Amino acid sequence: MEIENKNALLIVVSAPSGAGKSTLCNRLIKKFQGMTYSISCTTRLPRGEEKNHENYHFLSREEFSEHVRNGDFLEHAEVHGNFYGTLKQTVEEALAAEHDIIMDIDVQGAGQIRKACAELPPEDAVRKGFVDIFIAPPSMEELRRRLDGRSTDTAEVIEKRLHNAAEEMRCRNLYRHQVINDDLEEALKKLVRVIEKERRIRL
Repeated sequence: MEIENKNALLIVVSAPSGAGKSTLCNRLIKKFQGMTYSISCTTRLPRGEEKNHENYHFLSREEFSEHVRNGDFLEHAEVHGNFYGTLKQTVEEALAAEHDIIMDIDVQGAGQIRKACAELPPEDAVRKGFVDIFIAPPSMEELRRRLDGRSTDTAEVIEKRLHNAAEEMRCRNLYRHQVINDDLEEALKKLVRVIEKERRIRL
């Protein structure tokens, strides 16, 4: 059953690789009416059947740089030679339409958004709607087991992911909420409670 939206939120979610973040976010979107993923800007070319303004806002490097100069991004970063960023306008339009917007993002991007929101006026819809959630594995041993169980990565890649996960876990206390994904259904229930609580705060 979908849950009707009353107070739209900007939900920033981070987690180490293998913690189940994508699965939980996808389940949340099915649970809450009007909830959607944020559409990022990128300078990379479309892949496969990707469509402009649906999968990404595809920009030239010049267009992206102009947005940076104008301070239009809540966060932006260079990844593998291409630039990615989230426009404040994208988030504002979703919140104005009473749609929760999820940003599935790493700890560095979340930090940029946290800082940007803190610098906005208290009455700004983006600042008022901002809530950050860190999804953690029950233990590093369990995270290793999950990564090994994928059978898609080499031992070297898994070690790198575990090293990155340890670094990311050090940032978890910066988040307003933490959810341990020990059991998927229980973790989903906790996320739903977090979102409902945050909506009540904004009544």
